[in-house]
Parts: sequence; C-alpha cells; structure tokens
Amino acid sequence: MTGRGQGSAGDLLELVRTGRATTRGALQQVTGLSRATVGQRLDRLFRAGWLREGAGGPVDSPLGGRPSITLEFDDAHAVVLAADLDTRHARACVLSLSGEILAEHGGTLVIEDGPDAVLGELGRWFAELLEKAGHQASEVCGIGLAVPGPVDTDTGRVVQPPMMPGWDGYDIRGRLARAFTEHTGAPRVPVLVDNDANLMAYGEQRTGHPDCQAFVLVKVSTGIGAGVVVGGSIFRGIDGGAGDIGHIRIPAGAQALCRCGSYGCLAAVASGGAVARRLAETGVPAASGSDVRDLLASGHPGAAAFAREAGRQVGDVLATVVTLLNPGVLMIAGDLAGTSFLTGVRELLYQRALPRSTAHLHVLTSRLGEQAGLVGAGALVVEYLYAPERVEERLLALGM
Repeated sequence: MTGRGQGSAGDLLELVRTGRATTRGALQQVTGLSRATVGQRLDRLFRAGWLREGAGGPVDSPLGGRPSITLEFDDAHAVVLAADLDTRHARACVLSLSGEILAEHGGTLVIEDGPDAVLGELGRWFAELLEKAGHQASEVCGIGLAVPGPVDTDTGRVVQPPMMPGWDGYDIRGRLARAFTEHTGAPRVPVLVDNDANLMAYGEQRTGHPDCQAFVLVKVSTGIGAGVVVGGSIFRGIDGGAGDIGHIRIPAGAQALCRCGSYGCLAAVASGGAVARRLAETGVPAASGSDVRDLLASGHPGAAAFAREAGRQVGDVLATVVTLLNPGVLMIAGDLAGTSFLTGVRELLYQRALPRSTAHLHVLTSRLGEQAGLVGAGALVVEYLYAPERVEERLLALGM
C-alpha cells in the first residue's frame, strides 16, 4: 500500500518506538505528511496490532481543549525467544518485545556435541519455556542466538571458531528454525545469530548505558572476547571478526598453546580456562572458567591471586583498546568478572593507557550478569523485525 519512504508506516512506527514522536500531531510535524496520510499509515499499524493508544498527553494550547492521545508500541502482541551458548552451558528464555524476561532456563549443553544435537535440544527448551511463560508458539516473532565464536552476520554462520569444533560454516539459522518447528509445530520464524560478547555488550549498553556512544564489554570465561557498541549499534568489522582480543599475541604467552593452534594468545594465559589449568597444576580441582568462578566466590586465595594476574595481562591489552576507541564504559563480564580480576585490569590499564584516554572512562562489572546475552539477543531480533524497511515487508505480507 505504501513504499519505503521518509514517512512510511515503518518510519512512523520507528518514531513512536523510540519516543521521538508519540502523537499524531508530532508525527505530522516530524514527517511533513498530511493528517490524512498519517492516519492511513497508522491504521495499518493498528490493524497489525503493533500500535496502541495510551493516555492523553498534556494540553499545549493556552486556550485549552482536548489532550492529545499518545501512541505506544504494543509490546504484548508477540514474544521473542533467545539463547546464549557457552562451551559447556547454555541459557534460554522467552522475552517480551520490551526485553522483559518472562521465563528462563539454564543447563548443561556441551557445544562439542555438535550443532545438530545442541540446536535440536534448544528447540525442546524453547517449547517448554513457552508453556512455562503461558504463551503460544504462534506468538513467537523471532529467535536470537548468542554463540562463543566469530559470526558472519549476513549468513548467520560461524567462521573458524576455535571453541566450537564442528560448527564452522554450519547453517545455524536453518537448523534452529527447524528445531523450533519440530518441537512446537509452529511455522518457522526468523533466526538471528551473533557473537556472545557482541550481544552481551548490546544488552548492557541498551539497558544500562543508552547514552554512551562508545561502549566496550570484555567477556572473560573459557575464552576471551570483546563486544563493541558505537553510536548504539554493534561494531562487527567487515566479516564479524571485530573484538576477538583473546587472540592478540602477548610476550608472557610465548610458550602457551592456544585452542586456536597458535602460541602466545592472550586467551592462552589469561582466560578462565587458563586460570583453571594453573590451579589444577597446583592440585586444586578446576577444569573450566565456571570452576574458577565458584572458587573465587568461595574466597579461594590461589584463585584470587591467579585471577588478579590474569586481569593484569588483559589490562595490558585493554590499554591499547581504550586508546584506540576512547570508550565511555569498559565493562568486564564472564566467569572471572570479580574484584580480583578487575583490580588487575585497572592496575595495568591505568598504568599503560594515556591519561587522556581514561579521564572519562568508567570501568565496571556486568550489571545483567548471565542474562546480558539473552537481553542483547532479544533486542537484536526486535530491532531487526521492526526496522522501517522490514515493517513495510511484513505489513504487505499480512495484506495491510
């Protein structure tokens, strides 16, 4: 009914969703469209169930009159599914379109078991979570998935992932869409895949630091990766490889063999897996970053000492990252994100980076914790499906 233009139905929805124009009069003013045209395009959005009327706004005219009826994005008309895969554990949830987690599940899911088995199991989790949340599979508009490897977002396939054997080039989108259908009987829905650190950064920035124009999150768990959000958008590089700081070579790791097959990577000496190996060498039972996290939580002095040293190694690398990107927030997340590690990061970061680069820098730990990747994955789906150009496509597909 209407093509993509400056005042398309999709553009109007975007203005309402972002709060930039929330009345019919404001939409006319921003877009330059006539009252009748705005009304016609809003009608399509109302019929789709994507908009609703809210309370009346204040009366602007000194002569009084009826208050303007506000417009709101109806975040109850659909739900999103999201999952966050780690090497040996996963979390999945049902989210509202506004990012509220309605039902959540975490459990063991070993990524080395391969994509077919892992994604099939996620389909089963999703079916159970929908029942728990009291929603029908037909209400799902999309699925977001966070994975611990570099992702080509054009295809949704991971590219040479060191920690995901058997996943390189696999059609993750297609398999997860089929698994959802197999376990729910519902038609396929869009599936979006991105790197876990990217989605953690996206979730944290949107919910806690929306005004931060340059945001960096570093996830230190079994491996090490960084997510970068610039101007409100994930910065991925040309093929999804941005932020892979775990494979920067450092002098202290010259003799350390990384899972990628190279020697000297930061992840080989400063990740949760590397700290676990050092603890195991001293007789402390630890095999993964999650084991280190548990030891740190219990106050284990050896774990604290090794975590602080790992933080210093990461802080040395982050001095370059901070100098290059000049972020307002540097957030540490993952299994090692605690006092000991953060202390080590700050020691080297502030010692090596220029004062100009750190003058307005906030170094924090994760606020959302294990839910960060889920919230980010859900937000990615919503932003994709309700982007102006996609709104037009979806409305036409609905016959509106």
